[in-house]
Amino acid sequence: MDYLRAVLNNDKKSEKQHLQNLVKIGKKLNRNVNTYEKELSKLASIDTTSKKTTIKKTTPKKSTTTYKNSAFNISKVTVEENQIIIDFKHYIKKDYIHYSEEKINGKYYDIFDFDGRFEDASPTKLVMNGVDRIRITQHKYRTLRIELINSFNLKAIYIINKKRVIIKILNRKIEKTNNSKAIPKIQNNKDKVIVIDPGHGGKDSGAIGTKKRYEKNTVLTVAKHLYYDLKKRGYTVYLTRNKDKFIELRDRTKFANRKNADIFISIHANAVPKSQWEKAKGIETFFLSPARSSRAKRIAAIENKTDMSTMNNSSQNALLTILNQSKITASQKLGIDIHQNLLYSARKKYKDIEDGGVREGPFWVLVGAQMPSILIEIGYITNSTEGRRLFETSYQRLLANGIANGVDSYFAKNQ
Repeated sequence: MDYLRAVLNNDKKSEKQHLQNLVKIGKKLNRNVNTYEKELSKLASIDTTSKKTTIKKTTPKKSTTTYKNSAFNISKVTVEENQIIIDFKHYIKKDYIHYSEEKINGKYYDIFDFDGRFEDASPTKLVMNGVDRIRITQHKYRTLRIELINSFNLKAIYIINKKRVIIKILNRKIEKTNNSKAIPKIQNNKDKVIVIDPGHGGKDSGAIGTKKRYEKNTVLTVAKHLYYDLKKRGYTVYLTRNKDKFIELRDRTKFANRKNADIFISIHANAVPKSQWEKAKGIETFFLSPARSSRAKRIAAIENKTDMSTMNNSSQNALLTILNQSKITASQKLGIDIHQNLLYSARKKYKDIEDGGVREGPFWVLVGAQMPSILIEIGYITNSTEGRRLFETSYQRLLANGIANGVDSYFAKNQ
């Protein structure tokens, strides 16, 4: 697992070396290595950019800062109701946005190009009820593209407000998300095996919020609610821990593998340094992938810190795990279904819950899983408001119910 360690430590040289080995051995094993070849290309472009930056002369001609030339000038892209919100790190003007429409193979495309770079463009997944598909890509080096793809022509407008752009969809066709009707009932749920992993435990308290609220306690409670909810729906369900007990990260997925689980769900609560306590909030869902974004690495570093030793000495098994592209794809699908239903359920009680999106991340607890697996950050325990909510029984039940509905949705689509 030296490659994941290199990613977390931001060791570009070592990361490049391990990627080259992954591609070489992956090809020998007949594995799909496109993802890793792309990562190598990114590293090569970063090297080129850094060399150019060293040679470039600085001429202090203008007193104003040229934000367009900063590395990443877009901080966040989220969806709220009928809005896509793009947050910049600086004030923006109308000429930062270029809008066009197209019709391709019977589908209508609303295309928004923004002058800027977004570090998390690749792992960010945007979902809006009433819109067939939203695609976000770093289209060019200095162009972030957001495409609304739909079966009928959407009425989309955008509003500029200081450091924020809001795209509004005015004519969505919203399907009533009554989950009991929207998700078909699945027969033989007992054939589906689910392992729920409440993060941390015992000597590892996880993150600590205000009033000494421990992450290990709230995630265990939510996990137990989820356990009983899924059992009522007929699934075969296991918990990696059902009490305040410490378990090594590697042993959690080993347990899931022994149970021949169909899916693995690890539940956690997020945290940030004290200076950001009141700013950081929202629900995020992660699936295993060699993510390069600083946000994913920051969160992964927090969750990984209890077990930074090598998780598997067998390089072949590690490579097979990492190069299993089909498992990554299935995990992404699982993440999207659960995340969407989790948000819908949480917002029944609190409308202001922020959507942190579905992202890639190098989480050690997911590395050994031989089935689709995700890690859910149910909220920021360090945020005073969100931390309090995470310990409310009614809200914990809503979170569990939303995850369970997402499980139903995933299996309904992927039987």
